[in-house]
Amino acid sequence: MYNFCTLFDSNYLSRGLALYRSLERVCDSFHLYIFAFDDKSLHVLKKLQLQYATIISLKKFEEEELLKVKPTRSRAEYCWTATSSTILYVLEKFSVDQCTYLDADMLFFDSPKILFDEMNGRSILITEHRYSPQYNKEALSGKYCVQFVSFKNDEPGLAALRWWRDRCLEWCYARFEEGKFGDQKYLDDWMSRFTGVHELQHRGGGMAAWNVQQYHVVEKNGKLFGKEITSGMEFPVVFYHFHYLRYLKYEQVELGRRVLTESVLRLLYKPYLLSLQDAKKEVQKIDATFDPHGTDSGGFSMKTPILYLYRKMFGVYHIYPLSKFVK
Repeated sequence: MYNFCTLFDSNYLSRGLALYRSLERVCDSFHLYIFAFDDKSLHVLKKLQLQYATIISLKKFEEEELLKVKPTRSRAEYCWTATSSTILYVLEKFSVDQCTYLDADMLFFDSPKILFDEMNGRSILITEHRYSPQYNKEALSGKYCVQFVSFKNDEPGLAALRWWRDRCLEWCYARFEEGKFGDQKYLDDWMSRFTGVHELQHRGGGMAAWNVQQYHVVEKNGKLFGKEITSGMEFPVVFYHFHYLRYLKYEQVELGRRVLTESVLRLLYKPYLLSLQDAKKEVQKIDATFDPHGTDSGGFSMKTPILYLYRKMFGVYHIYPLSKFVK
């Protein structure tokens, strides 16, 4: 049994539901603890009656220490602040042996078993960004990505988790300051700071727009594989992190500013956008009054048209009609 947790509000509801459905497809046995970060998402999630999920409201989850810092953080910063607390909540309240935090904007294409097997008895699993050289932001954003981070309910796991939680309560902001950035830079020295930490080696865990340029993505017998361009090493794609994907008005979608090949768009982004559309239909059977994609209605900025013109000149515009992916 794999125990996961995630958090999101109604703007990410279709993403969170797509994540859950992908786990249903690839896992023999799992449970996802979903922390609903607003009332609308809480209402819909409870109505969906997801068989392998437990829905947790902010009322149940938020404790005094979190509520104290909440007014000092933006919405995104508060989510980052709360991440470590969600993992600790699951370990303590549900007494599970291990809990793995997942970012809501990911999709699983294969079983995570191969990732957990790598731990080989260790208590903590962390994943690198593995930035492509042209997009390397490690100095500012951190070596590791808080996207798939796992803790066992044992002494080494809890020691690191509680230390991380305390640091995030003290400081967790969307800026680089004195070697810190959000909740991520705190992980930079964990390989030496704590015992029982494993740095994931499998390239199929943690593929994303900031590193996919290093791989060819191919489909074989209905499964996706990545092939490292420099070494030729091939591996199954376990999960992809669809960071920065945004829905725009006029049935458009933006996929970010990094180079994405046509095969990446076809084999990774198309199935994800189809999954999001399926999730939207599922949600709107319960509540048709809002868009669970969190569509950006826009808002004028002098920087925006200049930025998009620059990106279009260099082939990284990545604003498409939804019809390119969803018929």
